[in-house]
Amino acid sequence: MTTAVRAAASEGMAGGPAARWLLPALLPTLVLVFPAASEPQVPLVFWSSSRDLWPPLENAHEGHITRDTQLASYLHRALEKGPGNVLLFLQEKLSMEDFTAYGGVFGHKQESVFSNLEKALHSAPSSLVLPSVDARAARALISHLKEKSAASPLQVEPATLRQLRPKDVLPGPLLLRLPYPPRSGLTAPREILLGSDEVIGQVMSALGSEGVPYTAILTAVRPSRVVRDLSLTSADLRRPLLGEEKAFYSLLPETPPPPPPVSYRDTESRILFWAEDFSVTHEGETRNLTALTFGAPTLNLTGSSWNSSFAQLALTYDNLFGPFLTIKLVLSSQFYPVSAQSWFTMERLEIHTNSSSVVFASPRVTAPSIYSFHCQYVISESSKEGLLQSSSGPSAWRVSFYNFQIQAFNVSDGNFAQASDCAGFFSPAICMGLVTGVVLLSSFLYGLHMILNLNTMDRFDDHIV
Repeated sequence: MTTAVRAAASEGMAGGPAARWLLPALLPTLVLVFPAASEPQVPLVFWSSSRDLWPPLENAHEGHITRDTQLASYLHRALEKGPGNVLLFLQEKLSMEDFTAYGGVFGHKQESVFSNLEKALHSAPSSLVLPSVDARAARALISHLKEKSAASPLQVEPATLRQLRPKDVLPGPLLLRLPYPPRSGLTAPREILLGSDEVIGQVMSALGSEGVPYTAILTAVRPSRVVRDLSLTSADLRRPLLGEEKAFYSLLPETPPPPPPVSYRDTESRILFWAEDFSVTHEGETRNLTALTFGAPTLNLTGSSWNSSFAQLALTYDNLFGPFLTIKLVLSSQFYPVSAQSWFTMERLEIHTNSSSVVFASPRVTAPSIYSFHCQYVISESSKEGLLQSSSGPSAWRVSFYNFQIQAFNVSDGNFAQASDCAGFFSPAICMGLVTGVVLLSSFLYGLHMILNLNTMDRFDDHIV
């Protein structure tokens, strides 16, 4: 697989026909081999409406890392010979493995989430792909742009792209920050990467419709995945010692602790609520409320209440979807004689704004009152069997929680109790495996029965006439 990468590097990753097939060829064949250095690396892609901006790469090989000096020379060449309109698409997290995992590299190009990026590279007269760039050098791109163009990059939010007119903000550097989810999962990385690709497509379409020349850059602040480095040098082709392993992992960036859950208190903690990712969408506009909710010192809980059988957690945000946005989680607890214990249920989730309101029923968010409730995904999309169902038919509002956990009764010491998970034991995969096992076992028993009941003739002359 690495032969294709070496061939692409020897012919040149920049300019001409090689750049037109580079990304499609790179996606299915690239297997990263990280160098011995411990610093993280991110991919970086240049493309421009001008021709012959970058020469073919020299001495390109597996494990080569583009450093600050080399990256600055590529940028200087683009600013010197190319147009002054520079667009920097800065992803929060991105690795080459994301292109392999979500690029439709196994013959399913229609499943690729990078269709607009591939289209831009195909149509660009010149492009340059750097699979491994020192993350510190990539982060310094903003400083280099400011220094070279004598102007600070203008930051544009993706939500305002529909009103963006390139001629109003150009010439000059333009910065568009693209998000990345904290964890991979059903809705996290694929949909976010697809949304980032749509942002790239919108910007490229706007530039093309107005005939604005440009140079575009796509990179990330840090990698989305940390892979253990493997050295290719003969000096390191030996079995590592335990102390070296510890030293390697000590060099990796520490994962920050998760923010604390939302806690409603009167005399003590009564309601606990937490999610790793929390977002609300209205008419195509998505707002991520994770940072505004968990660990936020100014979170407004006005309207929250609690007693032994009823609890309501009200979260109010200013200047979201209007003057304010209020989200209410309404829970109740009831004793059931059959199970001889109390169960709590999140009866509904309410969304209120200055101009509209919507109610989502959530009868399946339930657990014994002595436990907390946990579910990996709590979403309002019926097509994905979401636990939140709109009470008034199809709604323009969508709510999504990832790693959702809530407890409103029997909270002790401000900590969640043991969680009752929404995932049942008999999932579709397990049921299919059980059915397959039963069929195979039945076939085996039938064959064994036939073998054990075979009769061997001890005389053959009885059948001779």
